[in-house]
Amino acid sequence: MSLLIKRRAIRRVGVFVFVLLVIEFLDEIVFGLNQAAIPLIRDSLNLSYSQIGLLFTIPGVVALLIEPIMGLIADGKHRRLIILGSGIGFIAALFLIASSENFLMLLFAMCLFYPSSGGFVALSQAALMDVDPTRHEQNMARWTFAGAVGVFAGPVLLGVVMGTTGNWRDGFFALMILAILIWIAASRFKFEKAVEIEAPESMGAGVREVFRAIRDWRIVRWLLLLEFADLMMDILGAYLALYFVDVVNAGESSAGIAVAAWAGVGLMGDLLLIPLLERVRGLTYLRVSAAINLILYPAFLIVPGFVPKLIIVALLGFVNAGWYSILQAQLYTALPGRSGLLLTINNFTSIVHDILPLVIGIAAEAFGLGPAMWLMLLGPIALTIGIPRRQSEPTPEAQEE
Repeated sequence: MSLLIKRRAIRRVGVFVFVLLVIEFLDEIVFGLNQAAIPLIRDSLNLSYSQIGLLFTIPGVVALLIEPIMGLIADGKHRRLIILGSGIGFIAALFLIASSENFLMLLFAMCLFYPSSGGFVALSQAALMDVDPTRHEQNMARWTFAGAVGVFAGPVLLGVVMGTTGNWRDGFFALMILAILIWIAASRFKFEKAVEIEAPESMGAGVREVFRAIRDWRIVRWLLLLEFADLMMDILGAYLALYFVDVVNAGESSAGIAVAAWAGVGLMGDLLLIPLLERVRGLTYLRVSAAINLILYPAFLIVPGFVPKLIIVALLGFVNAGWYSILQAQLYTALPGRSGLLLTINNFTSIVHDILPLVIGIAAEAFGLGPAMWLMLLGPIALTIGIPRRQSEPTPEAQEE
């Protein structure tokens, strides 16, 4: 009888992990759809480069004000309430994005989407890390692969929608329905931790923990590297379609192919990374990958023609695989059992992440999108300089807990 109960518990954990991975898939298919649809959204709402930059910056600032509070609470007994409540905001934001008729309406929708994604998706990631604290890199690789499938599926969904209804808004309406189904599945679980760590006794105690953490260079280093690495991940993806339309003059359908190639080959890289991390140190792989990127990305910007750029951008997608999963895993390892605290301190450096798209948008407005794209090179430069030679360890405070 006890064996049967144990099998049921293992099966339930497996289903729980699957639901968490599907939540990440949902978030990234929204992101992938948004990436590919940016030229269409721009034309539909008459957006400028600066306004596009603001669409990525202002919502991030709003999230910066809200997510730290959610993170401080999430290590306690209210994690499930925050995740499911944020899921409702996530669904509402998709409806508002699809319904937007001007820049301000879309900006409001994005301001709702960012913190809702933080509570619904980022805390689901935290829950996945808490399922098995001994396999952070491997589980983060699975999480990243699920997200990569979503990023790849986003442009595909846009192609299907444009080939049928001819309206980019219908893609977001479809994802809203999918989000409702996933929310119902997630509501069946309690989001409990495998290892319980005592939460801060008060909000003030939680704030003091945050300031202790952000004074530790071992934590700050991973936070900064994550934000700069994102220049060659999400931020590059956000401007990739526009680059092919405005600089390469490839047309909107060809730009969609480029985004799909970048995401699709990246998907292959994320899949291959899962078994690779069983044999190779994550930081070793990351260091080699950053060095290759320093060669490929300038080549991408310099070579003329759609086809050569398409080939190189696909290679970039493959080479960048694992950047996020390995760096984020280092943070979880540095703060074992305190995944909610990690969400909070992530926001202290996320202002860098949120300002960078605006900087690139302003630079594109002043000098053209082509020259502005060179700023993305700061990503692999930061990784080359900042990756340590030794594996990170838990902070002294975390070890004492």
